[in-house]
Amino acid sequence: MSRPLIITDCDEVLLHMVVPFRAWLDETHDVHFNMHDRGFAEALRHKDSGLVVERDRVWALLVEFFDTEMHRQTPIAGAVAALGRLAQVADIVVLTNIGERHHQLRVEQLAAFGLNFPVHWNHGPKGEPLSAIVTAHDASVALFIDDLAEHHASVARHAPGVWRLHMVGEPEIAATVPAARHAHARIDDWVAAERWIMEKLAAGPAPTETLTTDGALS
Repeated sequence: MSRPLIITDCDEVLLHMVVPFRAWLDETHDVHFNMHDRGFAEALRHKDSGLVVERDRVWALLVEFFDTEMHRQTPIAGAVAALGRLAQVADIVVLTNIGERHHQLRVEQLAAFGLNFPVHWNHGPKGEPLSAIVTAHDASVALFIDDLAEHHASVARHAPGVWRLHMVGEPEIAATVPAARHAHARIDDWVAAERWIMEKLAAGPAPTETLTTDGALS
C-alpha cells in the first residue's frame, strides 16, 4: 500500500475559470456569459441580439480560450497553500476534463503556481479513469474533489470506497450550485476543506455504498 491519494479537479477547485472566461468573451467576442447557467445551453448570448450562441460555436470558444487565454486563470483562494501542506501526507493527482491538445499547457500552468503534480486529461465522466488511477497507486485511502455533481455520481459508481468532496471555489457561482447528492460533503473554501480532507485521510477508506436504480446511494 502506498500513501493516501488525493485526486482533484482543476477549474473552480484549484483555478478560477468561469470568471476569466466571461471577461474574455465580453472583451473579445461581444458575448455575454450568464455564469448561473452552468450547462451552457442558454448561458452564452450575443450581446447585440440577445440570441443564444450556437452550441458548436460555444465549444469552439472554449477551445480558443484554452489555446490562448489560460494565463488569465488564477488560483482559488487558499488552494496552493493547502495543497502544499496536504502533499506532505498524501500523493496528489490532477484529473481534469481538458483535451490532450491542452494537456501540456495545463501542466505548465499549474507548475507556474507551484502545483507540480501529475495531470491526467479526460473527456466525460471521471469514475472509470479515477478508479484506474487509484488502482495504479495502490493507495491506502483515496479522496476526490470536483465542482461538478455528475463526476461525484460517476465516482460513487466506479470507486465507491473513495471519499468525495464537492467544492465550488468560485464565489460568484457557489451559492447557486446545489450540493452534489453523491458527495460525502460540500465545502467551498480551502481552509475548511483542508481540515475535512485531513480527517478523512486519517479515517481510512470511505464506507462502501451502492447506487440504486434511481441513482440514490444506499
